[in-house]
Amino acid sequence: MSLHPLAGRPAPADLLIDVGKLERAYYERLPDLSDPNQLVSFGTSGHRGSPFDGSFTEAHILAMTQAICDYRRSQGIDGPLFMGKDSHAASPPAERTALEVFAANGVDVFIQRDNGVTPTPVISHAILVRNRGPHEHQADGIVVTPSHNPPEDGGFKYNPPHGGPADTDVTGWIQDRANTLLRGANKEVKRSPYAIARKASTTHETDFVAPYVRDLASAIDMEAIRSAGLKIGVDPLGGAAAGYWGPVREEFGLNITVVNPKLDPTFRFMTLDHDGKIRMDCSSPYAMAGLVKLKDRFDIAFGNDPDSDRHGIVTRSAGLLNPNHYLAVAIRYLLTHRPQWATRAVVGKTLVSSCMIDRVVQDLGRHLSEVPVGFKWFAAGLLDGSCCFGGEESAGASFLRRDGTVWTTDKDGPLLGLLAAEITART
Repeated sequence: MSLHPLAGRPAPADLLIDVGKLERAYYERLPDLSDPNQLVSFGTSGHRGSPFDGSFTEAHILAMTQAICDYRRSQGIDGPLFMGKDSHAASPPAERTALEVFAANGVDVFIQRDNGVTPTPVISHAILVRNRGPHEHQADGIVVTPSHNPPEDGGFKYNPPHGGPADTDVTGWIQDRANTLLRGANKEVKRSPYAIARKASTTHETDFVAPYVRDLASAIDMEAIRSAGLKIGVDPLGGAAAGYWGPVREEFGLNITVVNPKLDPTFRFMTLDHDGKIRMDCSSPYAMAGLVKLKDRFDIAFGNDPDSDRHGIVTRSAGLLNPNHYLAVAIRYLLTHRPQWATRAVVGKTLVSSCMIDRVVQDLGRHLSEVPVGFKWFAAGLLDGSCCFGGEESAGASFLRRDGTVWTTDKDGPLLGLLAAEITART
């Protein structure tokens, strides 16, 4: 694949999206149901598309949200639903549409106060904390995000009560029901006007930030990082983690500099990816060029994508680390610095991840579980502690708390960044 001449350079003005035009397309464009690309395609990462090509519109969100309400009823899921969104331009209108449907269906929904953005791992964490122990009324969640996709895209994904990505039986059910609703012109969708939905007794504002931040010490040796006095650089790439690093700095007394705290749905501050597109891919040296240029200012630095489920680790000596190389380092460190983890707990990796991981695990006398591509395969093991670490070659991973219990069952970018800081502090 040839490298675009502007790869790694600042995004030019003519590539920036027109946010107003995108929002109008979201509300006004109707999908062409004869085009398979404009139907709901609800995979493990939910549904993704763009208002500009008719694949992510209000009609899609109405249908998918009603389908999720119907799925919840079919499964007896009647606890709260935690909903987060990232910083893509299509995310706020999609969240508003979803609230209209949830309110009309009587679903208790919790959203970040002050119209804030929320990372994917924070929603997973909130679900698991709420569902801890025996519970009749299980919680689940939604994240409105297309992950690291370009600014014109939108996404909508569902996490069931285990907190991780939904399995194919769940996503297939939601997809089929949503497309049935779409083909019926969404006449079966229950919906309240936004002003009423926003004030409904079932719509709740909450703070997702503080509970997640305070709990990080249960998974990361924050005292070791503080005591080492590390200079840490963070680039959230304009994503949902941007508002979390200040609280992390204050809570644990860390020397963290957020090199780019801006939230801008055009992502005008990005450097272009390998193909000349704006893409917030924290595993790409071209998208991460801004932070890589600053590497000598910090002892360790890292970035995340817009929904913060992925990580990119930057060191002084190597720049942006290869994701597979970092996974191997992280696994070796964790297996030798987490004495409370059960020795029988397996290390999970996807089939396409590096065989370096196999050698690390074998060298330490531990067991490896190799799964198909998709983080959903790690969710059950992380939940019950039988899998201590799950990692994908695409720079997504999570692992257990220090005491060997579940942290998140979805990928956690900030966690892996802070682990890099812990490794730097202690080795």
